[in-house]
Amino acid sequence: MAEAALPGSSSTASAAARRAVQNINAPLWRNAIFIAPYLLFFVTLLVVPLFWGIWLSLHKADAFGTGRFVGLDNYLRLFRDKIFLQAVGNTFYFVFLTVPALALIGLFLALALNRKTKTAAALRAVYFSSSVLSVTIVTLIWRIVFIGNFGLLATIYGWFGATAPAFLSDPKLTMIGIAIATVWWCIGLPMMLFLSALQQVPQEIYEAAALDNASRWRTLWHITLPSIRRTFVLVIIIEIVLQFQLFGQARLMTQGGPNNVSKPIVLYIYEAAFTKWDLGLGAAASEILFILIMIAALAQYFISRRKGVEG
Repeated sequence: MAEAALPGSSSTASAAARRAVQNINAPLWRNAIFIAPYLLFFVTLLVVPLFWGIWLSLHKADAFGTGRFVGLDNYLRLFRDKIFLQAVGNTFYFVFLTVPALALIGLFLALALNRKTKTAAALRAVYFSSSVLSVTIVTLIWRIVFIGNFGLLATIYGWFGATAPAFLSDPKLTMIGIAIATVWWCIGLPMMLFLSALQQVPQEIYEAAALDNASRWRTLWHITLPSIRRTFVLVIIIEIVLQFQLFGQARLMTQGGPNNVSKPIVLYIYEAAFTKWDLGLGAAASEILFILIMIAALAQYFISRRKGVEG
């Protein structure tokens, strides 16, 4: 009898062992310990300020307290404020100037430097080096370039007897000047993302195209660009989200002037909250900026999801 029971107990133990192996990836509450530190900082630094900002935007708040509840009055004040509407338009104009330039120039640099040579590696480091500079250094460099009469641009134009464009004072050129400085500063990230995507394209496809005598243009148009289309969409959406948050360049290069033509939304928020101490108005403007950025993030999600289904 004892010998007959042994095979049964052995099979039971094997089944229990298989269940244990099968459930090794099952959700366990103790796994929450690993994400608890990040979750704590996420809730403390992002979720709580988000709801605090929404609550603050519904109050007449200043430096002395939250004040009384005013409902949507702060939002109505924003939509009646011509300076805020101008700041929204300036921000969209800045995004329009910078995002296509960052995507196209980043792609061009990645295509040109996607080579295993020392020169290409050195040039990649040179083009990426501007991305590690602080906004203070970047604006100082470009103020030296753009400043009138004795700046670098004015000196070069002076050699040919011409007058340099006034990127810091001409209302039509101010935002363009800030966009030029921003593209120079931020070009490293899209270039590296495109380089990473290009290096993931299988070389066998290029070898097959070479055997078919495909030209460089046909290879680029029919192989390279379709292979990195998801990265292209990702770069565009990331840059839209980043460039909506323009602040330092406009603050340090032009102070938002002249006549508020270079004032973005974030600079408007800063002045409302920390210069005029109208914290409720600043919080309301922040929530509108948050909605604009959230729309861009959702666009990233839906576009990448649709591309994934099509791919």
